[in-house]
Amino acid sequence: MNEEAKKKILRKIPYGLYVIGVKGENACHAFTGSWLSQCSMRPPKVMLGVRHGTHSLDLLKEGKAFSVNFLGKSDTKVFEQFFKATPSNGDRFGEIAFSLKKTGTPILAKSIHYLECVVSDILEVGDHSVVVGEVVEAEVVRDEPPLVMSDTPWHYGG
Repeated sequence: MNEEAKKKILRKIPYGLYVIGVKGENACHAFTGSWLSQCSMRPPKVMLGVRHGTHSLDLLKEGKAFSVNFLGKSDTKVFEQFFKATPSNGDRFGEIAFSLKKTGTPILAKSIHYLECVVSDILEVGDHSVVVGEVVEAEVVRDEPPLVMSDTPWHYGG
């Protein structure tokens, strides 16, 4: 297989960008996600790819819920906050305001829309797990297009 062609083509798959909120017994956490897709209409479910060996995946297994925060095209700095490693003080959010709603997972104040999901299944596939979540809450805060991977110089995949 031509590895460069494979990488180039896989990176051309259209990806969104999301801040995924998770919870543990005593803490909230969030990370930047890009592998998200709807996988069922009835009941409404989404699937999310999460790398193995991460604190985020551990919290998804523990808390059994996640939020999907969609941000506007001007919010790249917010995404960058969640690309970084968690600071030693454990405060992943810094100055970024959030609230807890139905599932107890973080909903960012800057979200233009969000989903709240309850984990229904986790499948191990390669170097990532596919986390399937049933959508239990949704809100359009502002009706504007979200930032997507192709709006940035970033990529994840291949």
